[in-house]
Amino acid sequence: MAERRKQKAGRFFLCAVLIFAVSVCIQEKLSPAERISSGQAEASTSVLENDTVLLGGMPVGIYMETDGVMVLSTEEITGIDGTDYEPAADLVQSGDYITAVNDTEISGKADLLDAVSHLDGDSVTLTVKRDGETMDIRIAPVEYEPDEYRLGIWVRDNVQGLGTITFLTEQSRFGALGHGIHDTDTNVLMSIDSGTVYRTSIQDIRKGVSGSPGSMEGIIVYNDYNVLGTIDKNTEAGIYGTIDRIDELFDEQIPIETAAKEEIVTGDAVIRCFIDNEIKEYKIQVTDIDMSDTEINKGLVIQVTDPELLEKTGGIIQGMSGSPIIQNGKLIGAVTHVFVQDSTKGYGIFVENMLKQVENSEESK
Repeated sequence: MAERRKQKAGRFFLCAVLIFAVSVCIQEKLSPAERISSGQAEASTSVLENDTVLLGGMPVGIYMETDGVMVLSTEEITGIDGTDYEPAADLVQSGDYITAVNDTEISGKADLLDAVSHLDGDSVTLTVKRDGETMDIRIAPVEYEPDEYRLGIWVRDNVQGLGTITFLTEQSRFGALGHGIHDTDTNVLMSIDSGTVYRTSIQDIRKGVSGSPGSMEGIIVYNDYNVLGTIDKNTEAGIYGTIDRIDELFDEQIPIETAAKEEIVTGDAVIRCFIDNEIKEYKIQVTDIDMSDTEINKGLVIQVTDPELLEKTGGIIQGMSGSPIIQNGKLIGAVTHVFVQDSTKGYGIFVENMLKQVENSEESK
């Protein structure tokens, strides 16, 4: 969309229990068709075995477009007659995805605004996806100025942010974050149409304190030069896709075996993350293991014990989502959440839960 191609620049930081740092800045966004070939050679992953992956720990920029236009909320509109109306109330719901207007498919906010600008006062039919079902909803637009109409719906069509790559498989499939990306207003898991992974530059660290988890502060330049790969899956167990520029992202190509959850024990472990312009391993403790899978991304409870990491970050901070957790020489999972009242503690996901998502996406192709 032309709207997304406008040049912007800035920095981002945001506190949340889910430790995916949400970006509010883009410098340039190109559509997939406009991206040029990178000319980069892929590294060989043929040495990897089925239970072996390349170890992650690198921060990346993330941009995802929703599958349709996501409804955030509805609002009142003052009509040309001075009366307040809320035409979409009780018709659309937060978390709905608008995919068509009067049977014409739309893919973003610009399409929706264009369709609304051509309304003539009659009722409009929105095609909406809700909880896996598609339905048509008829709404009477409100004329707020002569021949100008509104539907009274707040929407979103993309999300940007910062997270950490957990692993790469021999098929060049990556897993990252360890938790899904939810809309910040509705807390609904976002249904994506497409997404891109970019290089990012970490500028600063905001240390976490009790009641306020810290965050990484950085810059993502959304242009073709910085594209590393694509995202095709957003799940409660993380985001998944394909890395095209393996050599650029994986400077150190470290094969590591993955562990079944039954191999994990309470006690010493490390997390691998990017702090002070380098990727290092920091000591932690696995304090609890939940085999029930009640929550797919909270199987592990961890606590940071490394004095260096505690001094630099206060523990777990935003942007660490997806940081690999290693125990006894094997990849056992990834960091997913931070405890708001104690940033030294957090949750992690079993790596086998992330690998299942990779397997499912391969089977669906």
